[in-house]
Amino acid sequence: MAGQLAALLVLADGRFPAGGHAHSGGVEAAVRAGRVQDAATLGTFCQGRLHTAGLTAAGLAAAAADGLDPLELDTAADARTPAPALRTTARRLGRQLLRAARTAWPSPELDALATARPRGVHQPVVLGMAARAAGLGPAEAAYAAGYEAVSGPATAAVRLLGLDPLAATAVLARLAPELDDIAEHAARAARRARTEGTDALPAAAGPLLDITAEQHAAWPVRLFAS
Repeated sequence: MAGQLAALLVLADGRFPAGGHAHSGGVEAAVRAGRVQDAATLGTFCQGRLHTAGLTAAGLAAAAADGLDPLELDTAADARTPAPALRTTARRLGRQLLRAARTAWPSPELDALATARPRGVHQPVVLGMAARAAGLGPAEAAYAAGYEAVSGPATAAVRLLGLDPLAATAVLARLAPELDDIAEHAARAARRARTEGTDALPAAAGPLLDITAEQHAAWPVRLFAS
């Protein structure tokens, strides 16, 4: 168990070279629109993201870690990602994560995934496969996906607003009980998906995140890629 927990720390570490540091998780557009101005509004943004995009990503990651067909999950991820800009981002991040994961935890399953979809697989699916290669289970994969959904925007907000890093960290700490619930929900859904198929996985939507992602992609000047 200790080794597995250590692998989870590596996978969830923001310094893991998977490209996430270049993406704001939608918070750059929210800052420009005035919806995120300080720690309080960042907390509201992250809470909403956790229960929508975060829950959906956690379900996909948990199912991949549980051994469901990653190509079927990739199709399910496409269906849950209506914004073309976000689909492009998810595949780009998936390619980067897959490269890092294959180096950290060599696995025939990861090699096969890279061959099957050279254009890239949605990042949460790759995250679940990486967790599986590292000896982690569905719940741990769900935790990593849920945490990433909020830690990325929190870190980006520090750079965008000059926000106190301590305040941003406090936002994440206050979300910990809700992250527990999200991970548990996602792991249960992954278990149902074994017999019910991918329709059993969460499909929580954040329409404003989709709309602003398309707007952000068209900006001529921006600090983050998404």
